[in-house]
Amino acid sequence: MKTAVPIALLAIMAAVAASGCMRVGPDYKRPEPGFEIPDQYLSAGNGQTSDYVPADRWWEDFGDPGLNSAVAAAVKNNPGVAEAAAGVMEARAALRQADADRFPSVDLEANASTQKSYQENPLTGETVSVETDTFSLSVPASFEIDLWGRLARASQAARADLLAAEENRRTVVQSLVGETVNLYLRIRFLERQITITRDLVKSHEQNLELVEDRYKRGLASMLDVRQAERSLARAEAELPSLLNTRGAAFRSLSVLQGKYPENGELKQGDQTGFLSLCPVPAGLPSELLSRRPDIRAAEASLEAACARIGVARANRLPRISLTGSFGYTSDELSALFDPENRLSRIAAGGFQSLFDAGARAAAEKAARARYEKQLASYAKTLLNAFAEVEDALFAARRLRERRDRLERLVSESEATLETAMDRYNRGLAGYLNVLDARQSLFQAELDLAQAEYAIYENRVKLYRALGGGWDRNLGLYGDAHE
Repeated sequence: MKTAVPIALLAIMAAVAASGCMRVGPDYKRPEPGFEIPDQYLSAGNGQTSDYVPADRWWEDFGDPGLNSAVAAAVKNNPGVAEAAAGVMEARAALRQADADRFPSVDLEANASTQKSYQENPLTGETVSVETDTFSLSVPASFEIDLWGRLARASQAARADLLAAEENRRTVVQSLVGETVNLYLRIRFLERQITITRDLVKSHEQNLELVEDRYKRGLASMLDVRQAERSLARAEAELPSLLNTRGAAFRSLSVLQGKYPENGELKQGDQTGFLSLCPVPAGLPSELLSRRPDIRAAEASLEAACARIGVARANRLPRISLTGSFGYTSDELSALFDPENRLSRIAAGGFQSLFDAGARAAAEKAARARYEKQLASYAKTLLNAFAEVEDALFAARRLRERRDRLERLVSESEATLETAMDRYNRGLAGYLNVLDARQSLFQAELDLAQAEYAIYENRVKLYRALGGGWDRNLGLYGDAHE
């Protein structure tokens, strides 16, 4: 009796030491992408390589303090970030639960019962009741010997799930930042359109005064006056639509920042920083895609699927478990802990399914199919990532070429308008020439603004395609890592 407990403890310790020595199922290895990866991006330029890495706070390249504040507010207050952080905490708890299954389970049981029975007195023939009290206190323990690594594989899968949740959270933040920057830049573009349109309205108002003055002096016809009034009305009609579009974009930005959708406008800032974006260096190394959290998340999910093949395989093999108990039992509470009332028990048991109609075999096949499915998803994620980078790099140079040509068009349109006004004032040309030149200048200015916005939008796309690292040490996730 005295040696039963040490023997039980030694048996459990030996089982713990021996557990997990074998792990059935495949060990995870990073798969080949299934296609040839070039040494540098094909659309990067002249074939030279560089060690360019996007800055952690890449949005600061735009040189707008308002943009920096908008991003900070969105990351801090957007509900999607909190939702993703909760997913990480859930995965962390699941990992702890999976790890706990690999250790012995120890409980405490206490019971007190009273049993009443009826007996007949053989001398008197009367029936009397007899009450018996029973008290017990025990510490039962159980442990599964992980002969085939089933519990170890489950822990491996849970750890990979946690990594995937972490990377998914980074993907959420990356997408949120990119969406915030795009929306902010769009509002800036709309405000520039509004400014150009208001300048056009002001210019038409001045021209109308000029034409009316010339009409009064007999130097212009009523047709010229009507044409000037029509152009003014058309320019004024553009403003409500632009203001409405800007309001909708501003409300969307408020929602991204976790605020009630409100109307407003951005604070006017120095726009020159937008035009000084450094060009994209040539030959970006393709290894930079390892920064992308969605790729890391896809690989972590693939590793989890691989580990679960081992879990399914181990479920088809015998299980061995140890159970033990140590405690006291007595019919008197005061004598419960007397040595003679002590009891202990240790047992080993095995389990092996003999017939389950193929359920466990089907579960293993399903686990392997899920791995193959995740493998295809991983390959698709890689291909999409490369395509996004190539698209952004290919477009960058063409967008800059378009902007350069539009800058020349604006310059030529300004010169044309000046010439048309001079000829009209000297009576050498009709007012239609002036209107046509002014409308051409207006359209060229709008096209130039659109081209510059496309450059900024493409730069955001490139940063997102290359993967950001701003979550590493900037405290953008609160205390979810604690």
